[in-house]
Amino acid sequence: MSVTSRYREAWEGFWREAPDEPGAVIWDAEPALTAAVHLALFVPHLAASDLPVVDLGCGNGTQTRFLADRFPRVLGVDLSTAALARARHADPADQAEFRQLDATDTGAAEQLHAELGDVNVYMRGVLHQCEPDDRQALVDSIATLTGERGRAFLVELSEAAKPLLMDLARRPGGPPPKLAPVFAHGIAPAEVVDEAVPRYVAEAGLGVVASGELPLATTEFTADGTRMELPSTWLVVGRAG
Repeated sequence: MSVTSRYREAWEGFWREAPDEPGAVIWDAEPALTAAVHLALFVPHLAASDLPVVDLGCGNGTQTRFLADRFPRVLGVDLSTAALARARHADPADQAEFRQLDATDTGAAEQLHAELGDVNVYMRGVLHQCEPDDRQALVDSIATLTGERGRAFLVELSEAAKPLLMDLARRPGGPPPKLAPVFAHGIAPAEVVDEAVPRYVAEAGLGVVASGELPLATTEFTADGTRMELPSTWLVVGRAG
Protein backbone atom coordinates (compact mmCIF):
# COMPACT_ATOMS: atom_id res chain seq x y z
CA MET A 1 0.00 0.00 0.00
CA SER A 2 1.14 3.54 -0.64
CA VAL A 3 -0.41 6.95 -0.06
CA THR A 4 -2.80 8.49 -2.53
CA SER A 5 -1.51 11.08 -4.98
CA ARG A 6 -3.96 13.59 -3.46
CA TYR A 7 -2.41 13.17 -0.02
CA ARG A 8 1.13 13.37 -1.38
CA GLU A 9 0.32 16.54 -3.33
CA ALA A 10 -1.35 18.08 -0.27
CA TRP A 11 1.93 17.78 1.65
CA GLU A 12 4.07 18.93 -1.25
CA GLY A 13 1.87 21.99 -1.64
CA PHE A 14 1.92 22.72 2.06
CA TRP A 15 5.70 22.64 2.32
CA ARG A 16 6.28 24.52 -0.94
CA GLU A 17 4.14 27.40 0.32
CA ALA A 18 5.16 27.42 3.99
CA PRO A 19 7.25 30.42 5.10
CA ASP A 20 10.94 29.75 5.66
CA GLU A 21 11.43 31.36 9.06
CA PRO A 22 11.65 29.14 12.17
CA GLY A 23 8.32 28.59 13.90
CA ALA A 24 6.21 29.58 10.89
CA VAL A 25 4.60 26.13 10.76
CA ILE A 26 2.16 25.49 13.59
CA TRP A 27 3.77 22.25 14.82
CA ASP A 28 7.38 23.42 14.37
CA ALA A 29 7.85 24.27 18.04
CA GLU A 30 11.29 24.54 19.59
CA PRO A 31 12.88 21.18 20.47
CA ALA A 32 13.09 22.23 24.12
CA LEU A 33 9.28 22.08 24.17
CA THR A 34 8.89 19.01 21.97
CA ALA A 35 11.63 16.44 21.29
CA ALA A 36 13.43 17.18 24.57
CA VAL A 37 10.24 16.57 26.54
CA HIS A 38 9.56 13.41 24.57
CA LEU A 39 13.08 12.03 24.97
CA ALA A 40 12.77 12.29 28.73
CA LEU A 41 9.83 9.90 28.45
CA PHE A 42 11.32 7.70 25.73
CA VAL A 43 14.94 7.10 26.74
CA PRO A 44 14.18 5.20 30.00
CA HIS A 45 12.29 2.62 27.94
CA LEU A 46 14.85 2.06 25.18
CA ALA A 47 15.95 -1.55 25.00
CA ALA A 48 19.00 -0.61 22.88
CA SER A 49 20.01 3.05 22.93
CA ASP A 50 22.84 2.50 20.44
CA LEU A 51 20.50 1.77 17.53
CA PRO A 52 20.01 4.30 14.73
CA VAL A 53 17.08 6.65 15.23
CA VAL A 54 14.52 7.30 12.49
CA ASP A 55 12.53 10.53 12.79
CA LEU A 56 9.43 9.46 10.87
CA GLY A 57 7.61 12.42 9.34
CA CYS A 58 10.54 14.73 9.97
CA GLY A 59 9.19 17.70 7.99
CA ASN A 60 11.78 20.49 7.88
CA GLY A 61 14.06 18.63 10.28
CA THR A 62 13.89 20.83 13.40
CA GLN A 63 13.47 17.89 15.76
CA THR A 64 15.77 15.65 13.67
CA ARG A 65 18.72 17.97 14.23
CA PHE A 66 18.04 17.94 17.96
CA LEU A 67 18.01 14.14 17.95
CA ALA A 68 21.24 14.07 15.93
CA ASP A 69 23.00 15.87 18.78
CA ARG A 70 22.08 13.01 21.10
CA PHE A 71 22.31 9.79 19.09
CA PRO A 72 25.16 8.47 16.91
CA ARG A 73 23.09 8.07 13.72
CA VAL A 74 19.79 9.82 12.96
CA LEU A 75 17.80 9.59 9.75
CA GLY A 76 14.88 11.93 9.04
CA VAL A 77 12.32 10.57 6.59
CA ASP A 78 9.31 12.27 5.11
CA LEU A 79 6.81 11.83 2.29
CA SER A 80 7.37 15.38 1.01
CA THR A 81 10.43 16.17 -1.08
CA ALA A 82 9.76 19.88 -0.50
CA ALA A 83 10.01 19.33 3.26
CA LEU A 84 13.24 17.37 2.84
CA ALA A 85 14.78 20.13 0.75
CA ARG A 86 14.16 22.50 3.65
CA ALA A 87 15.58 19.99 6.13
CA ARG A 88 18.82 19.60 4.17
CA HIS A 89 19.17 23.35 3.67
CA ALA A 90 18.80 23.91 7.43
CA ASP A 91 21.48 21.29 8.18
CA PRO A 92 24.63 22.46 6.36
CA ALA A 93 26.82 20.52 8.81
CA ASP A 94 25.06 17.27 7.83
CA GLN A 95 24.26 16.39 11.42
CA ALA A 96 21.49 14.10 10.20
CA GLU A 97 20.63 12.16 7.07
CA PHE A 98 17.41 12.87 5.20
CA ARG A 99 15.57 10.87 2.59
CA GLN A 100 12.13 10.48 1.06
CA LEU A 101 10.01 7.61 2.37
CA ASP A 102 6.37 6.70 2.00
CA ALA A 103 5.98 5.11 5.42
CA THR A 104 2.72 3.43 4.42
CA ASP A 105 4.68 1.39 1.87
CA THR A 106 5.68 -1.64 3.90
CA GLY A 107 8.02 -2.77 1.12
CA ALA A 108 9.96 0.48 1.43
CA ALA A 109 10.10 -0.01 5.20
CA GLU A 110 11.48 -3.51 4.69
CA GLN A 111 14.19 -2.15 2.41
CA LEU A 112 15.17 0.49 4.95
CA HIS A 113 15.28 -2.12 7.71
CA ALA A 114 17.47 -4.32 5.54
CA GLU A 115 19.89 -1.39 5.25
CA LEU A 116 19.87 -0.13 8.85
CA GLY A 117 18.83 -3.13 10.90
CA ASP A 118 16.61 -2.53 13.92
CA VAL A 119 16.08 1.15 14.73
CA ASN A 120 14.40 3.30 17.34
CA VAL A 121 11.62 5.45 15.87
CA TYR A 122 10.45 8.91 16.87
CA MET A 123 7.10 9.94 15.37
CA ARG A 124 5.21 13.08 16.29
CA GLY A 125 1.75 13.74 14.94
CA VAL A 126 1.81 11.64 11.76
CA LEU A 127 -0.85 9.01 12.39
CA HIS A 128 -3.63 11.49 13.08
CA GLN A 129 -3.00 13.21 9.74
CA CYS A 130 -3.01 10.00 7.71
CA GLU A 131 -5.76 8.84 5.41
CA PRO A 132 -7.85 6.21 7.27
CA ASP A 133 -6.85 3.38 4.91
CA ASP A 134 -3.14 4.13 5.47
CA ARG A 135 -3.04 4.11 9.26
CA GLN A 136 -2.54 0.40 9.86
CA ALA A 137 0.09 0.21 7.12
CA LEU A 138 1.97 3.07 8.80
CA VAL A 139 2.09 1.27 12.15
CA ASP A 140 3.00 -1.98 10.37
CA SER A 141 5.99 -0.14 8.88
CA ILE A 142 7.00 1.05 12.34
CA ALA A 143 6.94 -2.58 13.50
CA THR A 144 9.16 -3.52 10.56
CA LEU A 145 11.63 -0.73 11.29
CA THR A 146 11.91 -1.41 15.02
CA GLY A 147 12.35 -5.14 14.49
CA GLU A 148 13.15 -7.15 17.60
CA ARG A 149 15.24 -4.66 19.59
CA GLY A 150 13.93 -1.23 18.62
CA ARG A 151 11.31 0.87 20.32
CA ALA A 152 9.10 3.62 18.95
CA PHE A 153 7.86 6.78 20.60
CA LEU A 154 4.53 7.87 19.16
CA VAL A 155 2.87 11.13 20.15
CA GLU A 156 -0.48 12.03 18.61
CA LEU A 157 -3.19 14.59 19.15
CA SER A 158 -5.95 13.10 21.27
CA GLU A 159 -9.53 13.19 20.07
CA ALA A 160 -10.15 16.01 22.56
CA ALA A 161 -8.05 18.24 20.29
CA LYS A 162 -10.48 18.01 17.38
CA PRO A 163 -13.28 20.19 18.82
CA LEU A 164 -10.68 22.78 19.84
CA LEU A 165 -9.30 22.88 16.31
CA MET A 166 -12.76 23.03 14.76
CA ASP A 167 -13.70 25.95 17.02
CA LEU A 168 -10.57 27.77 15.86
CA ALA A 169 -11.37 27.00 12.22
CA ARG A 170 -14.89 28.46 12.59
CA ARG A 171 -13.87 31.73 14.23
CA PRO A 172 -15.51 34.79 12.63
CA GLY A 173 -12.13 36.03 11.44
CA GLY A 174 -11.06 32.58 10.25
CA PRO A 175 -8.55 30.20 11.81
CA PRO A 176 -5.27 31.48 13.27
CA PRO A 177 -2.73 32.26 10.55
CA LYS A 178 -0.55 29.21 11.23
CA LEU A 179 -3.51 26.84 11.32
CA ALA A 180 -5.18 28.17 8.18
CA PRO A 181 -2.70 26.56 5.71
CA VAL A 182 -3.29 23.13 7.27
CA PHE A 183 -6.98 23.30 6.40
CA ALA A 184 -6.35 25.06 3.09
CA HIS A 185 -4.27 22.13 1.85
CA GLY A 186 -6.80 19.53 2.92
CA ILE A 187 -4.78 18.19 5.83
CA ALA A 188 -7.20 17.13 8.56
CA PRO A 189 -5.60 16.91 12.01
CA ALA A 190 -6.93 15.00 15.04
CA GLU A 191 -8.83 12.45 12.98
CA VAL A 192 -7.94 9.35 15.04
CA VAL A 193 -9.97 8.34 18.08
CA ASP A 194 -7.88 7.57 21.15
CA GLU A 195 -8.85 3.91 21.41
CA ALA A 196 -7.77 3.21 17.83
CA VAL A 197 -4.08 3.88 18.40
CA PRO A 198 -3.32 0.91 20.71
CA ARG A 199 -5.46 -1.22 18.40
CA TYR A 200 -3.22 -0.37 15.43
CA VAL A 201 -0.20 -1.10 17.61
CA ALA A 202 -1.50 -4.52 18.66
CA GLU A 203 -2.47 -5.45 15.10
CA ALA A 204 1.12 -4.70 14.04
CA GLY A 205 2.42 -7.18 16.59
CA LEU A 206 3.74 -4.53 18.97
CA GLY A 207 3.05 -4.00 22.64
CA VAL A 208 2.62 -0.78 24.62
CA VAL A 209 5.57 -0.40 26.98
CA ALA A 210 4.49 2.93 28.49
CA SER A 211 1.90 5.61 27.77
CA GLY A 212 0.52 8.87 29.07
CA GLU A 213 -0.91 12.27 28.25
CA LEU A 214 0.77 15.63 27.79
CA PRO A 215 0.01 18.92 26.05
CA LEU A 216 1.56 19.32 22.60
CA ALA A 217 3.16 22.72 22.11
CA THR A 218 2.44 24.67 18.93
CA THR A 219 4.01 27.86 17.58
CA GLU A 220 0.68 29.71 17.69
CA PHE A 221 -0.21 32.16 20.46
CA THR A 222 -3.50 33.56 21.72
CA ALA A 223 -4.24 37.28 21.77
CA ASP A 224 -2.93 37.54 25.35
CA GLY A 225 0.40 35.95 24.40
CA THR A 226 -0.30 32.45 25.74
CA ARG A 227 1.21 29.64 23.69
CA MET A 228 -1.45 27.34 22.27
CA GLU A 229 -1.12 23.75 23.41
CA LEU A 230 -3.25 20.83 22.26
CA PRO A 231 -4.10 17.68 24.22
CA SER A 232 -2.12 14.67 23.08
CA THR A 233 -1.26 11.14 24.09
CA TRP A 234 2.08 9.35 23.88
CA LEU A 235 3.07 5.71 23.71
CA VAL A 236 6.33 3.80 23.80
CA VAL A 237 5.87 0.61 21.79
CA GLY A 238 8.04 -2.37 21.00
CA ARG A 239 7.91 -6.00 19.97
CA ALA A 240 5.30 -7.84 22.00
CA GLY A 241 6.55 -10.79 24.00
